This record gives sequence, structure tokens and C-alpha cells, in this order.
Amino acid sequence: MSIIYLLIGCSVLLALVFLAAFFWAQRSGQNDDLYTPSMRILLDDEEEPPAEK
Repeated sequence: MSIIYLLIGCSVLLALVFLAAFFWAQRSGQNDDLYTPSMRILLDDEEEPPAEK
């Protein structure tokens, strides 16, 4: 029965670590722009690369 208390404590500690990592990512701007990176692959570049001589 005492192993259950240990496992509950470890799972709560792990959940708090993940929660802290999530808040750190939000505060540091990891999820500021979710739209542009997904659309960048669909847009063609208009400029031609310079020709070599």
C-alpha cells in the first residue's frame, strides 16, 4: 500500500514539472505565431536565384 503513495507523489511531482515547463514556454514566446510556419511551405519565393557566370 505504501508504494501507491510513492507513485502518487511521483506523478504529482512530474505533473508539476510539465506544468512549469508549459508556463515557461508560454512566457518565453514559444507559441506566439502558429499560423505562419505552417503556411511558409505553401508559398513560393518570387525571386529567382542569381545566375552564375
